[in-house]
This record gives sequence, structure tokens and C-alpha cells, in this order.
Amino acid sequence: MASNELGKSTSPYLRQHADNPVHWREWSEGVFAEAGERDVPVFLSVGYSACHWCHVMAHESFEDEVTAAYLNENFVCVKVDREERPDVDAIYMQATVAMTGQGGWPMSVFLTPAGEPFFCGTYFPSEPRHGMATFRQVLESLVGAWRTKREDIDKVGRSVVEQLGARGAVAEGAMDEATLERAVALLKVDFDPVDAGFGRAPKFPPSMVLDFLLRNHRRTGSTEALEMVAQTCERMARGGMYDQLAGGFARYSVDGQWVIPHFEKMLYDNALLLDVYTQWWAITEEPLAERIAVETADFLLAELRTPEGGFASALDADTEGEEGRYYVWSAAELHDLLGEDADWVVDLCDVTGTFEHGTSVLQLRRDPDDLGRWQKVQAVLRDARRGRTYPGRDDKVVAAWNGLAITGLARAGVVLDKPEYVEAAAAAAELVRDVHLDGNGILRRTSRDGVAGSAHGVLEDYAAYAQACLTLLGVTGEPSWLELAQTLLDRVLEQFVADGIFYDTAADAETLIWRPQDATDNASPSGVSLAAEAFTTLASLTGSTRYEAAAQQALQLSAAIAARAPRFAGRALAVAETIAAGPLEIAIIRGPAGRVDGSEGEVSRGAGGGGDFAGLLRVAVKESPWGTAVATGLPGSRVPLLEGRGLVDGRSAAFVCQRFTCRLPVVLPEDLRGELKTTL
Repeated sequence: MASNELGKSTSPYLRQHADNPVHWREWSEGVFAEAGERDVPVFLSVGYSACHWCHVMAHESFEDEVTAAYLNENFVCVKVDREERPDVDAIYMQATVAMTGQGGWPMSVFLTPAGEPFFCGTYFPSEPRHGMATFRQVLESLVGAWRTKREDIDKVGRSVVEQLGARGAVAEGAMDEATLERAVALLKVDFDPVDAGFGRAPKFPPSMVLDFLLRNHRRTGSTEALEMVAQTCERMARGGMYDQLAGGFARYSVDGQWVIPHFEKMLYDNALLLDVYTQWWAITEEPLAERIAVETADFLLAELRTPEGGFASALDADTEGEEGRYYVWSAAELHDLLGEDADWVVDLCDVTGTFEHGTSVLQLRRDPDDLGRWQKVQAVLRDARRGRTYPGRDDKVVAAWNGLAITGLARAGVVLDKPEYVEAAAAAAELVRDVHLDGNGILRRTSRDGVAGSAHGVLEDYAAYAQACLTLLGVTGEPSWLELAQTLLDRVLEQFVADGIFYDTAADAETLIWRPQDATDNASPSGVSLAAEAFTTLASLTGSTRYEAAAQQALQLSAAIAARAPRFAGRALAVAETIAAGPLEIAIIRGPAGRVDGSEGEVSRGAGGGGDFAGLLRVAVKESPWGTAVATGLPGSRVPLLEGRGLVDGRSAAFVCQRFTCRLPVVLPEDLRGELKTTL
């Protein structure tokens, strides 16, 4: 085989490499068969579309004819999109960290024809730099070793696989009240009292930890928990990591003050942060929280929504070969564009040349003293920015990340009275249902242009999408979302759980050198903690002890991480907070005039007018703890939580319940608000 095969891929990242002179293959069993037949190693290169250094290494080495010819002659070369194949990425990233002490992307791994790693690294320069070996030096050294020390290479590969397998032992523990208290105390120690956030630079948005702290505050009244959230959310929103012109958060801040971002914008970050800012506003009604939640949701709809109704994975950091070029400004540019407003904006947005070439990202450390003037400036700068080269968009739809976006948009649509968000959430859920689910009940991880990719969904896909379906059940009253979620989670129990361990891959998926499982909440929630959340919600809606036990088992797998490093167990801790608080259930029976999109609509308080369904729903979502199971539907609904419940004098009625024991129904939003205050 003597050609680059990536032009057929559904992954935009792989397609970016379709014109490389390297004879790239996609990951498949045939790759390793070819390597065995040729008796050459496999070169595995893993990256993703928004990765800056992936682009650098591609330009320096993979586009170079001489380097490509050497690779083609001596290796079988495989490109993997880590977002499309997180299972492959997880396995070989663990090997990379174990062998080198660090990891990152691009990840460069050299494998035997059995798939065993014998040499790992990340970025290798094309020219000598900072004492690093060049990529060509690495290749030549490995080719020499392959020819003269083959027995040693095979031994190293087998040893690495054995050690990785040994690391698979799972530590269990109790996720109890003491764990939650200890987590808050440890987070307080790790909190930056000056610049907010946790730990040192680089600072990543701690969305799952903030979610936990907000739920903890709601249950315990902890002012310390709420203050850590408020300070962190404000610093992130006012700094350079947030796009002050069009909304949306960058991946992280390279400094400890939230000034200079790493510029790619990821769907999962913005989906999670949308949920955090919505929850912060629901608790405090802080104006900044509402503004950022609305702008973040609008960013998702404006810049990441695909023509099919799903949400794209990311926007690149680079344009025209430079990181951040689309987003930064110089003082001179601002004077040319803004005239007499320029000095005001330079001061307001701290344009002091903090980035490369004397440019700056825009910050907004305080609210403008003249909002109308700022809005006029924003419009001018947005218009000017449209003349720049727009960042590349990775437009593949990832099931898990769309699940996070669906959940965040559905809640925000109700809480913020934005029915268009609910509509967008439902459309994305329908796309995943119609395109990603095959006839055998298998969920595909990705799609592009309405065509499903070949990679099977991993645990996070099933769990995040199932939770999204359960959220939509509460917001839309459509019982088919419950049926779909139950089907997905039943498959999780059948295919992803063995001997009490939740694995990241299904038993009937491709067999890899070992079966990955990881309960760590990192850049996005782990499949384990997402499963704990979805099973908790499903148990609340159905009363099933089987699902309740599954949630508890999943949480036990996260307990050891939560006890020693709560920053890496934020979603699991948030779920534990939900369980510690009840969990709470709210059943709302919708009258004939009730609307299901969460909008206010026309409210009738007459006995036969249907009542204020939208008002009841908004109170239920906004004023109950995040994690509360909300179910809505018409009288006679087949949703278990709604069974046996009806209208009150022909009007919509809400029932506040815990473990299927419900209080008397209420028909007025203010009465539901009172019920929740006495319950919590």
C-alpha cells in the first residue's frame, strides 16, 4: 500500500493530514497485519484538530518530503484523532506518561506489530532545539534498534503492557458525608485567594469542581464554597480566557491571572461552563452570571452549531500559522478603528501588549461605565474581526460532548427563559438519536455531515447522552426520552460493567492491548462519574433499586480520587452531593394549555385553563438543587414518577417528592417555591 488514506476519513483532524506525503493509515487491525508482514514498527501519531503543536509538528515533519519518505520506508504510519478514539488515546497516553514522566499532544508512540509500545514521546522538532533530539534522529535510532536489538524491543513492549495491566486495579471507597466535607476543605487549601481558581499556572476552568461547590452550598449553606465559585467565575469571565466580543471560553489560561489564553475553544468546556454560570445565577441572581450564561449559550448556537443541528467539537487556536491571531489587538489597531473611543477601550480592556508582537487579548476587569458605548465598540470590533481569517472548525459531532451541551442548554433555556435554547437542545438530541444509534443499539461516538463514524461510543458517550435525554424528559415532557435513556443505560450495565468495575469500552467493542478504565474527572467528566449521575437520575425517575445500586457502585470507584485529589473528582463529588441531599424528585402534570418549552406563554389561573405549567417548570429547575430529577407530562403518562398523578381542578400541578414519597400537589409557582424551601 503506497498512499495516504486519510481523505476518506470522517474526522476533520485526519482530513487535515490527507495531503501529507506520509502514507497515513487510520487505526485498524489491518495496520498491524501490514506491519507484521513487512516486519517494521508502527508509528502512531495522536492529536486533535485544535492542537497548536500538532499543527507545528505536521508542518515541520509530516509535510517534509524527505522525512515522509523515511517514515514510509521504515514504518507503518497511523494517525488517530484522540477525540474520535479516546480509548486508543487513553491506553497509549498512559504508556507515554509511564515511560517518559509526562504526556501531551501530539503524542508520538512506536509500537510492535502486536500493538505494544516500546518508545513514546510527544512533540519532536525538526531541528535541534533546547537539547531535544530531532524527529529524524529519533526515527533513525529506532530503525537501527529494530534491526539490531529486536529481542530487547519486544521485551520492552511486553513489559509495558504488563505494567499497564497491573495499574488497572481499582481502589474503592465510600463517597460519604466525610468525603464531601474533606473535599471542600482540601479545595479551600488549593484555592488561589488572589487570582481565584485552583493550583498554579496554567489554569484550566474548574467547571466540575465549581458545580460541586455550588451543590454543596445549596445543601449546607457553606459561604466558603459559594465564595470560591463567585471569585473564580468572575475572574474567568473578566479575563482574557473569555471572548469579550462574541462569548465563549478558550481552553485554559497559560498564566495564573486568567490573562493569556490557549486560544482553542472546546465544546465540552463551554457546555460545562454554561451549566456552571446558569447554576450560579439560579442561586444568586448575580447579573454577571446571567450575562455570561446567555453569551456562552449564544456562542454555542452561533459558532458551533452544525447544519444538521448538532454541535461541532472545537474552534482552532491558530489562524494563518499563528496562535490567537484572530482574537488579539494592538493599541494602534484600536485607534485606527475606534477613533475617540480608543483610549477608553485601551484602558477598559487592559490593552498593554501582554501577548506576542505587542498585541493583547481583550479583558473586561470591570463593568463599562457606559454600556451603550461599549456595545457600540463591540459591534465595530466584531465587524473588523470578521475580516480576519476565521479559525478552523472541527465540525465532527461527538456524542458525549453533545450530551453535555444538550443538558446545559436545556437547563439554561428554562432558567433564563430562552426557549430557543431548549429547541436547540432537542434538535441536537434528535441528531444523535437518528444518526449515532445503529440498528443494534450501539451508539457511535462521532458523526460528520450527518454520517456516523465507525468508532463505537465509549462509556462517556452513553452516560452523557443518557443524562441529556433525561434532562429533556423534564423540560419537554416527551416520554420517549426516558425510554431511550433506559435503553442506553441498560446497555452500559450489560457491556461496560464487569466485576463491579465500569470500563471505558464495551465488551463487544474492538479488543485493544488492555481495556481502559479511569474514574478521573479531568478536562471533561469521566465516563464513571457521568454514569453515576445518569443512573442516579434514572433511579429517581423509575424507583429502580438496580439503577440506584449502579450509581453507588460507580461513585465508589471515584471515592479514592475524591478523598486525596478532589480537583480531579468534581463531577463525582457533585453527584454525591445530589445523593446526600435526597435525592429530590419533582413531578409536574401538565394541563391542556401548558407549554412544554419552558417559555412563559399565556398564564391562566382559571379552573379549566391549564394553569401555569411554565412557571412551575421554571421554579422546579431554577430553585431546586442541580441533580434534581424533574419529570413532566400529561395525565396518564407512562413515566413511573408521574404515574397515578393528575391535574388539580384541571390545572397543572407539581409534586415535590423524595424516594417516591410526595407531598400534596401545588398549582402556583410561589407555592412550589415554598415547598422547595421547606424541603431543602
